[in-house]
Amino acid sequence: MRDTPPFRADHVGSLLRPRALLDAREAHAAGTLDDAGLRAAEDDAIRDVVTLQEDVGLQTATDGEFRRTSWHMDFIYALRGISRTDERIEVRMRNAGGDRSFTSAALKVDGKLGIDGPIFGDAFTFLRDTVTTGTPKLTIPSPSMVHYRGGAAAIDPDVYADEDEFWDDLSAAYADQVREIAALGCTYLQLDDTSLAYLNDPAQREQLAAQGRDAEHQHERYIRQINKAISDRPDTLHVTTHMCRGNYRSSWAAEGGYDFVAEALFGQLDVDGFFLEFDDARSGSFAPLRFVPPGKQVVLGLVTTKSPQLESKDDLKRRIDEAAQYVPLDQLCLSPQCGFSSTVEGNDLSTDQQRAKLALIVETAAEVWG
Repeated sequence: MRDTPPFRADHVGSLLRPRALLDAREAHAAGTLDDAGLRAAEDDAIRDVVTLQEDVGLQTATDGEFRRTSWHMDFIYALRGISRTDERIEVRMRNAGGDRSFTSAALKVDGKLGIDGPIFGDAFTFLRDTVTTGTPKLTIPSPSMVHYRGGAAAIDPDVYADEDEFWDDLSAAYADQVREIAALGCTYLQLDDTSLAYLNDPAQREQLAAQGRDAEHQHERYIRQINKAISDRPDTLHVTTHMCRGNYRSSWAAEGGYDFVAEALFGQLDVDGFFLEFDDARSGSFAPLRFVPPGKQVVLGLVTTKSPQLESKDDLKRRIDEAAQYVPLDQLCLSPQCGFSSTVEGNDLSTDQQRAKLALIVETAAEVWG
């Protein structure tokens, strides 16, 4: 088994919110519960979910993203220089039952980018002090997520007439975040990124091209900027990235294997490991893993969070063997394909079913890697 992140049995980060926490959020929104009351409810729920992760045998623990509404927008809106707008963006998702869409507030880059102290710093400190047996992991959106949805159109030209200057400041802000979160004792940081997976979908590239963007090379820009953001991280900080094709109430937004971005992504992105979605045919084959160089870990997302059905160990082991035809077994790990609750609503399964899937991952990893 591995003693540094990512671990043989790992998970992406978000976990189903308990009913008590959802009720507390509703009461807070209605004005019947104050900030301190909501914080206390979050603290209690996080203590319980850390215990859950430790009990099933995971070597790492997150706070389930219980203090967030969304896996990425809570962080992005906390960046200095970014504001919400009144514009509503429709995000179209799909699942086995048909289409499922939602609207989200847009963002505007209307000031110089930066951070005012480590974003989620207090949340990480609480997690750090709560975890007793494993490595606390912080998940944040990748820098590319600030750009993907709006592109240059979301950047005020009076603030950044040159898009290169925007990217320089964004990477610098993230570099500050990385440095400050490491100073709090973080040794496991995950950059969540749907854009690098979406770009594998020809339909997504067509949409970007229609907006006047360079869809054929956008992933190369994203890789360069992520590298700038993490290039000065301390040796004690292990950084991974998670890439999925959308995850909202058991629905998804994009499809296609990792072929389009694979050579540049695996060969150039300077992270310690890649969390990859491989739970169904929509995710493509393992063939793009042939570009993964020695020394990089691939966390195979073979267990779906989108349905309650529990996978079989034999099927998981067979698929790990298939992936090992392209990447040595020692460079492979196992996880769910995505979080269980990327937004506060959560996916369509129960907390007991969530626990069973996490336990299955731990048990399967122990049998595969010892």
